[in-house]
Amino acid sequence: MTELAATPGAAPQTGQYADKYIRYFSVAAVFWVIIGMTMGVYIASELAFPALNLGLEWTSFGRLRPVHTSGVVFAFGGSALFATSFYVVQRTCRARVWGGEGVMGFLFWGYQAFILMAASGYVMGITQGKEYAEPEWYADLWLTVVWVTYIAAFVGTLAKRKEPHIYVANWFFLGFMITVALLHLGNNVNVPVSLLGAKSYSVVSGVQSAMVQWWYGHNAVGFFLTAGFLGIMYYFVPKQAERPVYSYRLSIVHFWSLIFMYIWAGPHHLHYTSLPDWTQTLGMTFSVMLWMPSWGGMFNGIMTLSGAWDKLRTDPIIRFLVTSIAFYGMSTFEGPLMAVKPVNALSHYTDWTVGHVHSGALGWVAFVSFGALYHMIPKLWKRERLYSLRLVSLHFWLATIGIILYICAMWVSGIMQGLMWRAYDAQGFLQYSFVETVAAMHPFYEIRALGGLFYLSGALIMAYNVYRTIKGDVRTEKPYVTGPVAVAA
Repeated sequence: MTELAATPGAAPQTGQYADKYIRYFSVAAVFWVIIGMTMGVYIASELAFPALNLGLEWTSFGRLRPVHTSGVVFAFGGSALFATSFYVVQRTCRARVWGGEGVMGFLFWGYQAFILMAASGYVMGITQGKEYAEPEWYADLWLTVVWVTYIAAFVGTLAKRKEPHIYVANWFFLGFMITVALLHLGNNVNVPVSLLGAKSYSVVSGVQSAMVQWWYGHNAVGFFLTAGFLGIMYYFVPKQAERPVYSYRLSIVHFWSLIFMYIWAGPHHLHYTSLPDWTQTLGMTFSVMLWMPSWGGMFNGIMTLSGAWDKLRTDPIIRFLVTSIAFYGMSTFEGPLMAVKPVNALSHYTDWTVGHVHSGALGWVAFVSFGALYHMIPKLWKRERLYSLRLVSLHFWLATIGIILYICAMWVSGIMQGLMWRAYDAQGFLQYSFVETVAAMHPFYEIRALGGLFYLSGALIMAYNVYRTIKGDVRTEKPYVTGPVAVAA
């Protein structure tokens, strides 16, 4: 990748980039990942030990589950995307953010206000009651204002760029922004019950509502959690590896094919429902087709390390980034597989889906975000390096152990669920009652909670490492290397 920041001997002047609120977004991402994952560990523990519900409506699984999902997806993931997109677009365009610190300040405080609006609504039970437990209309309207400003600032920066070429990471960031705006507007066409009331009703109902919800739900995965974080991958993997992108042409093919195919895949969530069969088949077909662009992007990311594989031994940040690409490849294989109707008949409504979602969220989204934050934070605070690379490595291994415990438990639990639900005895009656399947899942729910605790421990170590880095501390460490090392004579 051509170096698009300052060239040697021509360092950017102080204040060339509007980095103040990128620093704020970076810190917010670290804060929200701890809040969101703490909530995740708690609700996972509630499923294993129901007494933790405490008998209170505000601490029930149904209230806290959307707090967890929105906390990790929109609060942590969204803050990471705001930080990285503005970090990348300025440096690849050699231009200050359009609107400067004023617009950036509005985006930071406006987005954090939306997160608090949504979380408070979830705890109080004020939601639209849909699959993703979307916040009510007042939060939706506020997010619309913030998101339009976000797009305007990003496009304005591209328009004033000093580089004639728009680097591919910016394509993915812009694709994610525009599509999420369309999804948000399409899925949240609600009419308030009263001007001053918090409740509203949807203008779409029945099977059409289900179709719209999963057009939104799956493409929130496809664009918020995939396209946006691919923008992160295409910038930070080459930068950290100090290697050019393996194939720039493949990255453009990856972008256009992904953008075209992903938008059609939502109906695979509604197999064997009242949705017309042709629509279900369309969603399945496009889901299977997604293997090609997804694995093309994975191959491009992995092969970017050609000639730099030794960095996996010496750079734990690279380890985060490369492992995230591996999880991206695994998740984008498993997802289309689960969209095939015969497989979906076994997997749907089981914990297999939960395992699949978390392999992508924890392994792909969070790992690539951790790698990007570890890369950015010393540069944003003008530090020579992170406080401790060994703590980065410890974070990596704790998180990896947590992922393995989590997804393996859910894979086994989910497949067991599906098989027990469809088991018949010699007389043709169901062999197991529903409560028997719940009892059989209990040990796997305990393992899931343990895996989440490992993952959360890694995030806490990251927060400490980031705090000490921002303070300017540097831990005295031997050069970080794993495996056998040749000693020079």
